[in-house]
Amino acid sequence: MKKIISQFILLGLMGIFAVTAQQTPAPIQKEIITITGATAHIGNGTIVENCTVVFENGKITAIGGPEVENKGQIITAEGKHIYPGFIAPGKSLGLVEVNAVRASNDQDEIGDIIPHIRSIIAYNAESKVVESMRPNGVLLGQITPKGGRISGTSSIVQFDAWNWEDAAVKMDDGIHLNWPAIFRRGRWWMGEPSGFIPNKDYQKQADEVKSFMNNANAYGKDKVKERNAAFAAMQGVFNGTKRLYIYADGEKEMMDAITTAKKSGAENIVLVGGYHAHKISDFLKEHNIPVLVNFTHTLPKFDDDDYDFTFKLPKLLLEAGLLVGLQNASASNFQTRNLPFYAGQVVAQGLEKEKALQMLTGNTAKILGIDSDYGTLEVGKSATLFISEGDALDMRTNRLSRAFIDGRDISLETHQTKLWKRYMGKYEGK
Repeated sequence: MKKIISQFILLGLMGIFAVTAQQTPAPIQKEIITITGATAHIGNGTIVENCTVVFENGKITAIGGPEVENKGQIITAEGKHIYPGFIAPGKSLGLVEVNAVRASNDQDEIGDIIPHIRSIIAYNAESKVVESMRPNGVLLGQITPKGGRISGTSSIVQFDAWNWEDAAVKMDDGIHLNWPAIFRRGRWWMGEPSGFIPNKDYQKQADEVKSFMNNANAYGKDKVKERNAAFAAMQGVFNGTKRLYIYADGEKEMMDAITTAKKSGAENIVLVGGYHAHKISDFLKEHNIPVLVNFTHTLPKFDDDDYDFTFKLPKLLLEAGLLVGLQNASASNFQTRNLPFYAGQVVAQGLEKEKALQMLTGNTAKILGIDSDYGTLEVGKSATLFISEGDALDMRTNRLSRAFIDGRDISLETHQTKLWKRYMGKYEGK
């Protein structure tokens, strides 16, 4: 009897997984593909009308006008638009499925300074949330651990894979540092006043980071040493093979963090958030610091901010001459699918559409260090791109008809699209 019950349980579990498992990732590209007639948005600020794009073995082999020779499978795309795959930095996609379900949340580890914790080995390539990115053109992401002072090490992946090994585009690309804030919100449950109050431990917390980074740099110069996993993980920050992503918003915090990192020997620094980065733009330019600015669909933090400050901040930073990418590190993972529409909001503030597009493609690829293969539509680069029926930055017209990752013709079907079709049929009387 127990054996029969066990078999029923097993069959039930198999049925659940059959229903909920992700669709099979696309096979490698075997045939040359040519897309003709579309408007190509290159991702570097330029547009090619009536464009022809040819790709083979996952790489773009030709791009130009109608004079480009058509080869292999022909996809006719008159009236449509071609874009490079959008890139989502600073997200814990694939590490969290449901925030309220602890068993599905693997974005944080025990400890406050843990640079040696690698997000890539915990990445779930079959995440339903990851799957939902693709229909809006978000095809790549930086999988980033969260929490603590130094959260760990991120990696960059593509969003159509069997497992984390298949997904990986750039392993262990950077360390993520959450710099302490000078002010914090009062904790009413502890009797503190509401609103912002001074962080009395700011200097102590900043000194702890400074001490750790200096010790980590010294560790790398010591030829005879006892193994220290945290210090060892930091060595890429000092030799230029890893970027240091600093999360900070206030003027003093940003300047303190960057100065500390520079003095400790960090080579490639990226500012994440940068709420008041426009106030220190000259400082950032002097130190060659790019900014991954926060998403636009959020409220201003302070009473004296302009009502539309968050909408126009990316434009202010671009006009100041900074290299700017767009991210939504502070928002829930599922909102990452709206990344193109956050860029569209900046267009509504007067930014040129192709410059807004760069914040999701070419600029972000440069900031993450993957621009040799991704971010723009150029010969020799990965054929990671999509075809949209209309403007990809407009939620009304961004409807993808085809998408490719490394030349592989990927599925655009998700749990959400299935539900959409189901209920559209219901209300249309089908």
